[in-house]
Amino acid sequence: MTLAFTDALAADPPDLVLLLGDRGEQLAGALAGLHLGLANVHIHGGERSGTVDEPVRHAVSKLSHYHCVATEGSRERLLRMGEHRDAIFVTGAPGLDGLADMALPDRTALCGAIGIDPTRPVALVLFHPVLQEAATAGRDMQAILDALQQSGWQAVCLMPNADAGSADVRAVIEQRRQPGLHVVTHLARPDFVAWMACCDAMVGNSSAGIIEAATFATPVLNIGSRQNLRERNDNVADLPASADVLAGHLGALPREGRRPVANRYGDGHAGERIEQVLRTVPIGAALTPKSNAY
Repeated sequence: MTLAFTDALAADPPDLVLLLGDRGEQLAGALAGLHLGLANVHIHGGERSGTVDEPVRHAVSKLSHYHCVATEGSRERLLRMGEHRDAIFVTGAPGLDGLADMALPDRTALCGAIGIDPTRPVALVLFHPVLQEAATAGRDMQAILDALQQSGWQAVCLMPNADAGSADVRAVIEQRRQPGLHVVTHLARPDFVAWMACCDAMVGNSSAGIIEAATFATPVLNIGSRQNLRERNDNVADLPASADVLAGHLGALPREGRRPVANRYGDGHAGERIEQVLRTVPIGAALTPKSNAY
């Protein structure tokens, strides 16, 4: 993968290499850009999660020249990692851009389109396996579905990613297909946002629950360790994969009158700030070689 990125970037060198997040593709792109003398710009650096994503994310940051971070806490962590103060820009999370302006469908219409009852509580469920805990992923998914059933909740359940343990999660979901459990492989972003805004709770371990859900004040039951050290908004409750514990929290959630939540990940204008960074940072011959500040 690194060789493929290197060949592509060398054949048509860009002014900047923009890297979002913490996957292996970003790491390969960062290595290629650095060795070709290109300016790497990393978005969402400085965050913690306590899983395999965290060292990959920090590695991408150390290979990058500029950083567009979501929070002040992320900025402080990058400073402690030796990144230069004038190379770090707090822009907010780009995933929030446009959320508040989206035209959201009526809950009744949304539920009616898939045959579930809008008068009963509905959860948006997205649970990915954790690499270090792949052996228990299926059991954890079972606990989530047991809790929903015990509590009388309906669910829109997305299939997991392809990481180790995902086959067990998928198998459990398939075995539990029944009325009131609507299973989808993928939701287009507008549809995912609509459900995140209209559901009564989001359940699982997706970063969308940590970052985006607060924009709609959607309650989030964050399960297990996948998002373990990320900064939290006030709508998030961290819970173990226990059917009884989850059922208790589901039963205690209010159905109406959500309390507005200030989203620490930004105000929905990250794109504008990132664009300004890209327009103004030194590149090409003016680029300072990558070095640490300590």
